[in-house]
Amino acid sequence: VQLQASGGGLVQAGDSLRLSCAASGRSFSFTDYTLGWFRQAPGKERELVARITSSGGSTYYLDSVKGRFTISRDNAEKTVYLQMNSLRPEDTAVYYCAARQKFSTTYAFWGQGTQVTVSS
Repeated sequence: VQLQASGGGLVQAGDSLRLSCAASGRSFSFTDYTLGWFRQAPGKERELVARITSSGGSTYYLDSVKGRFTISRDNAEKTVYLQMNSLRPEDTAVYYCAARQKFSTTYAFWGQGTQVTVSS
């Protein structure tokens, strides 16, 4: 199973970015997995930013991104997205996508990370 994240970059405060994470793997049943976006800033612990259930029917957001970020998934394309609007300098971090089976609490599969840098 591979998760390939993309879409990061250097933007100014107030700008938008959309991160994508494409899943692949012959034995990977995408619709059996809850997907999450995490981030880790220098010197800080990794935190869960957003999560979407296998069906897409339920989402979770970190308080600081509510109203600005939107997680979505395209099960046909085996891709999860994170639309990030009104970006702030404090959103600067490496962003990772991850997958866990819907009845598990452990994210078993991780993407390689994509850097998001927001300048003030």
